[in-house]
Formats: sequence, C-alpha cells, structure tokens
Amino acid sequence: MTWLDAVKWSSDGLVPAIAQDAATQQVLTLAWMNREALERTVATGFAHYWSRSRGKLWRKGEESGHAQKVRDVRLDCDNDAILLVVEQHGGIACHTGRVRCFFQRLEQGAWVEAEPVVKDPAAIYGHD
Repeated sequence: MTWLDAVKWSSDGLVPAIAQDAATQQVLTLAWMNREALERTVATGFAHYWSRSRGKLWRKGEESGHAQKVRDVRLDCDNDAILLVVEQHGGIACHTGRVRCFFQRLEQGAWVEAEPVVKDPAAIYGHD
C-alpha cells in the first residue's frame, strides 16, 4: 500500500483539503483534492485542487498569481481529510479578493461579511 492508498477517498474519488496559513495559522480555504491533485501537490510543492464546479484539476494561483507554497502535508486521524500548511503568495486566498474564504460570520441569524476585500476580483482575474 502506498501513502496515497492510505487516504480514504470519497465515493467520487475526492478528499476535503484545508489550507492553513503557516505564519498566521488562519484557515484560508477548504477545497477538494483527487488523487492526482494530491500527487501533484507533493511533487511540485504547490497546492493543486480538483474543481467540482469546473470538473478539472487546477493549481491554486494559476490565474490569480496567489499560489500556495506547501510547507507541510497532514492527514487527519480518520484518514479522510488533508491539511496543507502553506505560504500564501500575495496574501489573498479567496476568489472574492479576500485574505481567506471564511469571511462571513453568523450574527443574529444572518451571515454578514466580516472581513474586507483586499483586491477587487476584476483586477485579479481581468474580467467583471
């Protein structure tokens, strides 16, 4: 059995992957990896994910430039979740132009945007 075989992949061949900032310890995002994404991440040292909406493999930052340099890869105790400890290039992990994807906070029964946009997504991705 290889290290990849130890991962408990879901029925659709995916595993959730949490990216955590190495410097701040903030959770930046939750994404999905298939076997190839995890292999490429380990081989290149940069985070690769599986896009469920686009149905394709992608390297974080390939469009935005906000790559995630991987410093550590961890597998949880149930072998069904990955933790990537990363150096977040550009200081932006979210496609909305924020530092992290977890910017909404539940307040009095409603989700509110609790963290600012650092850079306009149109300026990052070159479209509206």
